[in-house]
Amino acid sequence: MAQIDLEVFREHVRRMDFERGTPEQIAFWREDIADARANLVIENMAPTDEDDAMFAIMLDEGVPPSLMASIILGLYTPGTHSVAG
Repeated sequence: MAQIDLEVFREHVRRMDFERGTPEQIAFWREDIADARANLVIENMAPTDEDDAMFAIMLDEGVPPSLMASIILGLYTPGTHSVAG
């Protein structure tokens, strides 16, 4: 899988226009993501350190879980496994 520059990713997310979560919502989302991660580990599909870092960045920036997959998919060039530049 392609490497993601996490600082560039953070800046990209920070510049995005969306309704950020409240501190209470973000705390709830952190718990949900921790539970989901634990389930992935049980299923022998543990996220990489880079995956964990991307989700941490999105939570730090208040990204609602409903937008996270779209943001991640937006990183990749359509039809490839290459990071969009």
